[in-house]
Amino acid sequence: MKLEEMMNRIEEISRILEKGESSLEDSIALYEEAAGLIRKAAELLDQAEQKVMILTSGKDGVGVAPFDAGKDE
Repeated sequence: MKLEEMMNRIEEISRILEKGESSLEDSIALYEEAAGLIRKAAELLDQAEQKVMILTSGKDGVGVAPFDAGKDE
């Protein structure tokens, strides 16, 4: 499952749970599914971050330059 698909499913589960119309058993199952998807998504993001760090290190021995989303250019 792609990251985008995981995020969409997590959002869908959140909407279902927010309605409060599911049984306790169904709510727990949905919560467990969302928690698993969140763990998998975090792993994918960690892997992507590692790839970016490797790519930015380059062949000339330049140090690792992690992505800074908050940096204004």
